[in-house]
Amino acid sequence: MAFIIILIALGLILILAEILLIPGIGVAGILGLASMGGSCFYAFHEFGTDTGAVVTIVNAVLLLVLVVYVLRAKTWRKLALNTNIDSKIQFFDEAQIAVGDTGKTLTRLAPMGTAKIGEATCEVKSLEGIIDPGIDVEVVMIEDNRIYVKPVENDY
Repeated sequence: MAFIIILIALGLILILAEILLIPGIGVAGILGLASMGGSCFYAFHEFGTDTGAVVTIVNAVLLLVLVVYVLRAKTWRKLALNTNIDSKIQFFDEAQIAVGDTGKTLTRLAPMGTAKIGEATCEVKSLEGIIDPGIDVEVVMIEDNRIYVKPVENDY
């Protein structure tokens, strides 16, 4: 009788692991169902029809309780990630920055990075590949709240 209880417990643990830990229909779920089916078969074979029927009913009730418990919303709320994203899009004042303004890169533009243009520090995008920090850049285009820059060509 202890073997039947062990098979039932093992089956429930494997099915619970399949539902909560391992996505999809995989080995753990199949082994869990096989373990519970094996407990029914063993009960019928070793202890007769009455005990086999009781074990089958117990298995069905335990599976039903497990499914109801797993499908409740509170169970999934405990497992869900409840992190709020509080970052915001950086808007810039178009009156401060215009095409033709110059500035200096603060970070590497590969192709996105940060530059100081006038008094404003904002995120910019390079038109010509990678630009290292500390390089003078010129605003060549402003489109959809995105500033495009290119390195300033110094004529010495």
